[in-house]
Amino acid sequence: MEEIAKFLRLLKKHRLTLIIIPLIAVIITYFLVRNLPDSYTSQARISTGIVDDTQQSELIDGLAPRGQQVNQEFSNLMEMMRLKKMIDQVSYKLILHDFTEKPFRNYSKWMRELPESSKKHALQVYRYKYDRFEGLNLWDKDQNGLYRLLQSMNYDSQAILGKLKVSRAGDSDFINVEFESENPELSAFVVNTLSSEFIKYYTVLVKTNQRRATKFLANLLKEKKRDLDSAVDSLRDYKIRNRVLNLDEQSSQLYSQIVDYSNRKQDIFKSIASYTGALNEIDRKFEPNERRYLESVYTKLNQNILSTREELRGLYDLYIQNDFDPQYKNSIDSLQNIMSAQISRTNDLYITNPLAAKQELVQQKMNLEIQLDLSRYSMNTIETQLRNLNSQFDQLVPHEAVVQALERDAEVASQEYLNVLNRYNQSNMEAGLSVKLNLVQTAMPGMAQPSKKMLLVILSGILTLVFYLVILFVLFFIDNSILSARDLANRTQIPVLGRLMSFRGPDIDLKNIWEQPEKNKYARDFKESLRSIRFEIEKDLKGRIVSVSSISPSEGKTLLALSLSYAFKMTNKRVLLIDGNFQNPNISRSTKAGIYLEDYFEGSAEFDEIIPESSVTVLANRGGDSSVLEIADDTTILKRFSQLRDKFDLIIIETPSLSAGNQAKEWLSFTDAIVAVFEAGQSITDSKKPYIEYFKNHDEKLMGWVLNKVQTEQAKGKIGAETVAA
Repeated sequence: MEEIAKFLRLLKKHRLTLIIIPLIAVIITYFLVRNLPDSYTSQARISTGIVDDTQQSELIDGLAPRGQQVNQEFSNLMEMMRLKKMIDQVSYKLILHDFTEKPFRNYSKWMRELPESSKKHALQVYRYKYDRFEGLNLWDKDQNGLYRLLQSMNYDSQAILGKLKVSRAGDSDFINVEFESENPELSAFVVNTLSSEFIKYYTVLVKTNQRRATKFLANLLKEKKRDLDSAVDSLRDYKIRNRVLNLDEQSSQLYSQIVDYSNRKQDIFKSIASYTGALNEIDRKFEPNERRYLESVYTKLNQNILSTREELRGLYDLYIQNDFDPQYKNSIDSLQNIMSAQISRTNDLYITNPLAAKQELVQQKMNLEIQLDLSRYSMNTIETQLRNLNSQFDQLVPHEAVVQALERDAEVASQEYLNVLNRYNQSNMEAGLSVKLNLVQTAMPGMAQPSKKMLLVILSGILTLVFYLVILFVLFFIDNSILSARDLANRTQIPVLGRLMSFRGPDIDLKNIWEQPEKNKYARDFKESLRSIRFEIEKDLKGRIVSVSSISPSEGKTLLALSLSYAFKMTNKRVLLIDGNFQNPNISRSTKAGIYLEDYFEGSAEFDEIIPESSVTVLANRGGDSSVLEIADDTTILKRFSQLRDKFDLIIIETPSLSAGNQAKEWLSFTDAIVAVFEAGQSITDSKKPYIEYFKNHDEKLMGWVLNKVQTEQAKGKIGAETVAA
């Protein structure tokens, strides 16, 4: 709160300038803007087709842009409209219009003074640049002059861009183009020209890029077609050269055949095992003699059966070699029936002993032997077929790897070709469509805009006031000067006995201030402050010798010492005022002293035995480069001070400032109390900090500060001193 109060006091101090400066700014602004022409704004609207589905072609299969992509496309379009080459086209149209028709603006001095031949040359160059969509080359002296001609009419790109506004209408599909000028027809002309030139430029740019893309994709499509044909030809030639039709189907058939033959082989193994076991069982049922008789007779009678069996074996070979063709199966069944009949006829011949009933076993043995032989023949044939099939399957493996690689190459080439073909068709279709940019709202001359003159006048006053307040605040913020007793106590950690306001008016007459009623307000306030300081000193004083010192010269020690002397005199005290400032003896010069301290300390002068009460006695000095210890030794000085204590109730010594040397420190060593003077408005610099520490080191003697020369605004409030403890 204290800082706020200080800042408010600063504002009060500058209250007149806070009123005068903004008022001057308002007056100046008024005279500057009163003759400003009215402004007219025209607006055109361009449809982009970016987010408008009605602008999207159904022939083009694609997703409309969304989100960030939409914002990016709108930003690109708007920045393209602000390009210098686009604004240059408008500049050319404007200057060509003013040359050939009623001008939008009064001719500039340069335009009026332009010779007719130069006008014709300028028209030719402007038309040439406009037709070729080129800017002026400022390195060329002639074209640089033509550019300055545009500047003289405010038709250059910078002047136009300063009044041009290009923006998106909310989240819609439209771009607004606005221009403000002093002429409604000029505003409409600029907006319409820029919109039409931009649409024309954008259309040419898009179509050129589409044609280039289509041409590039056509060449790329031919290249991909050649790659595809080459891959297909390589695959076809390899299959023809290696007699490969369909590897997948061939390998599948071979595998199924191998599985089938393997299963039949297992079945035949089982049949052979069962036939062999049955024959062994039958042989064990015949006696040796019966077996010999049977074998001899059976050999003679089995020739027909053997012949049929050989035929049956041949049919089995054909049956297996032809993948078990059902046609051979019927023939095999027929031969088996014939063989069974032959075996039955053999049984009718009594080749065995008629007395032995084993004819049925003989017939079973013959059938089993025939089936065993057939199974063995089938086994051999199946194994041969399996070897052939496995050999064919092994031959397909290297072909499979090569064919797969060739088919993969052909597939990749086909996919690349189809992708390029789709892009080519898309690009070719887009090239045949019209550009989506369209001028949907043509600019018309508008009405005059509301005047901003009064707003500018008000803003100038407000901004000036704010700027001045900011300056004052910055100065206040960086100002470290001591303005109040509280600041001094906080910054030095030393208590403040009071403050003395800066006195206004004629020179102070201390005698009249105390002895006569004072009509001057400042004098009354000054007296009240002295009374308060006197009270604070008298309350805490332990002894009779008080030194008045300061850090720097001219801070008000002399005035305070004199003032305190008269203040204590008014309390019926006998006061001795010693001028201890040899270098600047202001007290000695301003009073008529009868005794000098040099004489007193040397013993050549003495005071009267009786000193009247309520009196002020001055002990002056003759000045010069001297100090108290150079006049007498410390023992003598202490003895003479002891004598003075007996004669006077209070002894006040004005010492030199601490920054002047050791003279002040010599005086302070003989005093009982120290009162330090600090001038308001000064800052505590690094050079002053050692002297403040010196005061702190004499805490037993130091009574506190007296803040002197306080301005009236800073001291407003309580009259007199303000005691602040550190």
